[in-house]
Amino acid sequence: MAGTGTAHLRTEHEGDVILSVHNLVVEYATASGKVHAVSDVSLDIRRGETLGLVGESGCGKSTLAKAVMQLPPPTSGEVIIDGRDLTAISGRELRTARQPVQMIFQDPISSLNPLRKVRHIVAEGLEVAGGRTRAERTSMVDEMLSVVGLDPAAAGDRRPHEFSGGQCQRISIARAMVVNPELVICDEPVSALDVSVQAQILNLLEDMKERYGLTMLFIAHDLAVIKNISDRVVVMYLGKICEVADPDQMYATPLHPYTAALLSAVPEPDPEIPPAELALSGDLPSPHDPPSGCRFRTRCPRAEALCAEREPEIRELRPQHFVACHFPSTI
Repeated sequence: MAGTGTAHLRTEHEGDVILSVHNLVVEYATASGKVHAVSDVSLDIRRGETLGLVGESGCGKSTLAKAVMQLPPPTSGEVIIDGRDLTAISGRELRTARQPVQMIFQDPISSLNPLRKVRHIVAEGLEVAGGRTRAERTSMVDEMLSVVGLDPAAAGDRRPHEFSGGQCQRISIARAMVVNPELVICDEPVSALDVSVQAQILNLLEDMKERYGLTMLFIAHDLAVIKNISDRVVVMYLGKICEVADPDQMYATPLHPYTAALLSAVPEPDPEIPPAELALSGDLPSPHDPPSGCRFRTRCPRAEALCAEREPEIRELRPQHFVACHFPSTI
């Protein structure tokens, strides 16, 4: 799997692409060596589309999202928003160019300043952007709190510790949406919540997308959530992309052995159906020293000598179904 290439990217003639990520690399220097968190990843998102990004914990999903936001900037590569490369600018210019992109973080409680009142937390983006009076900001904050299901009069002057996790995530969504973004990056926004609350937040995000015409990058490790919310799915493993397709096609007939293993691990609700989990051999390799060639080869049941010698390139094996594997599933 762990492949390279750009065959899955759309051209200008295939729709209005709002985000283009080209050859993104994120590496960290640590006491034990360099961590290869994201390695030569390219992807794009069309306006109005929801791109689902899925993979095991530690595969680089959140690192990729933060690199798009320049938090911190990537080691190399391009992040192009509406035709402007965020990696080539900094300071006030970056702050202005990045405003159409907002992020909802995984932990709703720790992402909110515990010392500030909710009204001030939600209004902060408007204050940074400027150009509005205090009365206008107050009106916009109250309206957005109402949209996400919170009473402005009751919630506005309270602090985050006085709310549940689900309510804090609603505050986070309000903070992101109040500046009227074009693209919202959702970094596992429901993984820290109870199942019943997860459904409420997912429904709220879907409503917000329809109401405001949003484009979304939705990151999760829950395959069911990704399938239900996404228009296109990208599967990552150890900092690399392995498969790209629309959710129905990918979930019905995955081409990559890693994708097949992920899908087989989803439990069936019917106890009469025996589990079909595909066993993967070996442990997850370290990002300090990823395997040569295909990074998945150390756990892959189809691995051969070629997989260690050459990294696979992403190629289109079905219409709009791309895979980076030397020995994909039979078509």
